[in-house]
Amino acid sequence: MTALPGETPGTGGTDTPQDAVSPPDEAGAQEPGAPEPEAEAEAASDGAAEASPVEAETDAAEASPAPELSEAQAELAAQRELRERIEQRKAAKAAPIDAGAGLSGTAADLLAAVRAVESGEKAGSAFFGQPAAPQAPRRPAPAAAAPPPRTPAPRAAPAPQAASPEALDAVRAVLVAGGAPESLARPAVGALGEQAAELLRTDPWQLLAVPGVRPEQADGFARALLGADCGPDDGRRTAALVGWVLERAALQGHTALDAEAVRAALAERAVSDPDAAVREAVEEGVALLFQEGEDEEPEEGEAAEGGLAPDADTPREPVRILLGLDRYALAEESLADGLARLVNACEKAADWAEAAAAAPSPSAAELIRTTAAAGLVAHSGGEAARAEPAALIAAARGLGLRAFGAAHSEDGRRRLAAATGDPDTAVTLAGLLSGSQGPGRDEDGALALDLLVVLDAPQLDVESAAVLVEALADGARLVLSGDPGVLGSAGAGRVFADVLAARTCPQVVSRTPDPGPIGELVSGIGIGELNQVDAPGKEVVIVPVRDAGEAVHRTVQLVADSVPRAFSIPADETQVITVGHGGAAGTRVLNEALKQRLNPGPGRFGGFDPGDRVVHVPAPGRAVPGVVRSADAEGLHLDCGGVPVVVPQERVESSVRHGWALSAHQAAGMRWPAAVVVLPGDAAAGLSRPWVYTAFGRGERHLSVVHGADQALPHAVAEVPAQERTTRLRPLLEALPTPDAAS
Repeated sequence: MTALPGETPGTGGTDTPQDAVSPPDEAGAQEPGAPEPEAEAEAASDGAAEASPVEAETDAAEASPAPELSEAQAELAAQRELRERIEQRKAAKAAPIDAGAGLSGTAADLLAAVRAVESGEKAGSAFFGQPAAPQAPRRPAPAAAAPPPRTPAPRAAPAPQAASPEALDAVRAVLVAGGAPESLARPAVGALGEQAAELLRTDPWQLLAVPGVRPEQADGFARALLGADCGPDDGRRTAALVGWVLERAALQGHTALDAEAVRAALAERAVSDPDAAVREAVEEGVALLFQEGEDEEPEEGEAAEGGLAPDADTPREPVRILLGLDRYALAEESLADGLARLVNACEKAADWAEAAAAAPSPSAAELIRTTAAAGLVAHSGGEAARAEPAALIAAARGLGLRAFGAAHSEDGRRRLAAATGDPDTAVTLAGLLSGSQGPGRDEDGALALDLLVVLDAPQLDVESAAVLVEALADGARLVLSGDPGVLGSAGAGRVFADVLAARTCPQVVSRTPDPGPIGELVSGIGIGELNQVDAPGKEVVIVPVRDAGEAVHRTVQLVADSVPRAFSIPADETQVITVGHGGAAGTRVLNEALKQRLNPGPGRFGGFDPGDRVVHVPAPGRAVPGVVRSADAEGLHLDCGGVPVVVPQERVESSVRHGWALSAHQAAGMRWPAAVVVLPGDAAAGLSRPWVYTAFGRGERHLSVVHGADQALPHAVAEVPAQERTTRLRPLLEALPTPDAAS
C-alpha cells in the first residue's frame, strides 16, 4: 500500500473531541462516535434535545410537517385496502394466531388482549388505536405439509396527516405554559395526533414521544404544568420512561431489552421502585413481557432460577426476562411464522439438475440445487458472491418461474440487473413493497412471483422483513443473501444474523473470493486481520495525517485531484466515508469543504445549489444518493440514480443533506469506483471490525485511507466485533416446527 503521486505523508495523530451526537434534523443513518446503532442509548448529552445515531434519522422523517409515507407504510396501507375488498368478496376468515405461547400471567393476558384487538374480536379503544386489518386467504400450498398458523403482519403507524392549524395552536399554548419550545408543536402533533394538546395537559410526560426529547426536559415540562402534583414515582412518568427506554433500545437495534437493564435505567432516573414501575408498565400495555430459557415451573424443592433439582446433575438454564414494545414483538412473531410457512409450504420435488449443471461456478450450482429443494435459503458471501444469486435468478427464469432479485439500494439494483442481463428482474426492496417496481400483486394480494432473492440481507430490519414475508404467497421461495461481516440494519432487529444462527433452513456459503488487493484486504478484516497487501496498481493507498485539519485537506485533494489524475475516476464517482457526522473531520465539515472545492455556490435552494451531491432520506433507515437539479414552489428537484424525486420545501431541511461524504451505514449496500475512508484521531471510539469491513469494501477499483487513528484501526479490526443486539427472532425460529427444513 503506497501513497498517491503528489501526496506527502504525515505522521502521528492527535485526538480532537468528536460530537457525541447529531442534532435531530440530521438526515441519514448516523454514527457519531459509534459505528453502529448498537451504541449506548445514553451516549447523548444530558439536558439537550439530541439524537442517537439512528434516532436523528428517525427525527428527520417524523418531526417535519406533513411527512411522507414510507414505502413500507404505503405498502401496508395498500395491502390492507386490497385485502379488505378480497375479504368482502370471498367472505373468508382470518387464520388463528398461536404465537406468543411462551408468556404467562399478566403478560399472557395482555398479549391475548392485543391479539383479540388485532383479530377484531374486541374493541381496541382500551388498548390501542384500532384493530389490524383481517388477513386475506392464501391459495393452497402445493406441498403436502400444512403451513403453521400465521400471525398477522404488524400494522404500520397511522398515515401521517398534515397537522391542522387548530391542533398546532393548541399544542403551542400547552408547550409555552410548560416552558417548552414552540418548535416542538409540529413534531408533537405528528407523534401524538390531533389530540396532542389534551394528552400533554393530562400527561406531560407524553412529550417523551416526540423524537429528540429527553427525560430531563419532560420532567421540567411536567413540573411547570403540574407543580407539586407530580414526582419521580408518578405512574405517568414511570410508564413513559419504560416506553422511552425501549424506544431508545430499538434505535440501537434491539427489539427487546433485558428487564434488569430496564430497571437499572429507571433507577438512574430516580425511580424509587423500578420493579413496581416495570410491573405497572406491563399491566398498562406500555410493554410486553417475555421469558427466555427454562420455561417450566420448578418442582417443589427446586431453585427457581439457576439452582439444581434434587435429582439433577446439571443446573437449570437461567430464565431471562425480556421487555419489548408490541410493534417489534408482533413483527418478530409474524416474521418467524411467515418464514416457517415458506419452509413448509414450498414444493420440494422440483428438478433443477440441468440448470445447476450449467451454472457458472460451483457455488452458484450449489445455490441452485439448494433452492430447488427448499422454500427458504440463506446465502452468504462477499461482493463477488453476488454473481451467484444472479445465476440463480437466470436459471429460475429459464425454467419458466417468475424470479426476481431485490437489492437494498438503486446502485445494488443496477449491479444485479447487469449481472442477470435482464433489468426487469432487478428491483429495490422499497420499490417492490410499494408496487412501483417488480411484478405487482396477484388476486390474493400476494407478490406475483415464485422466487425472490433479497440481496444485502443484513440491511433488513425486522419490520420490513415481516412486511416482505407476509407479502409472499404460499409456495414461493425466498433466498436471503448477504455478507454477514457488514454493518447491520439501521432499524431494529438482526434478521439475517438470526436466520443464520437459528439454522432452520439450508445455508449456502459462497466459495468465491473477492478479487484484487481490495478484496484481499477486506477478506482479512473479516477474520480480524489487518494485513498489508500488495497493490502494484495503487489499488489501496494509505495517506497518513497528523490531525483532523490535515485529514480534511488531504481528503479534498484526493477527491478533486489525485484520484482523477491517477485513475481517471471523476470526483462524482468517488465516495468519501467517515465515522461520524460531527467532529472536526465528520461528514458536515467534509461536505462543506468538498462543496467549496467541487461545486461552490450560495446555497440559494435551502442551502443547496444545482449540481450538489446530496443524500435523501425518504424514510428512516433509507439513504438515497442524488444530485440537485433545480428548485421551485413544488420543492427541491433531485436526480436519484436516474429517478426524478421532488422533496417538498418543508421536508428539505430534515431529509436532505450534502452527500459527498457519508457515514458507513449510509454507504452500506452501495459501491463506487473509488472510496476515500477518513479516520481522524477522534474516530477511535467509533471504530469496529464491521465498520472497517463495510467502509473499506465500498471501493471497486481504488481505496484511499486517510489515516490518523494510529493503533486504533488494527485494534478495532482485531478486538472490536459487532455489538450484540437483543432480539427474539432466533428463539422463535428455533421453537417453530419446521420438519422439512435442512440443518
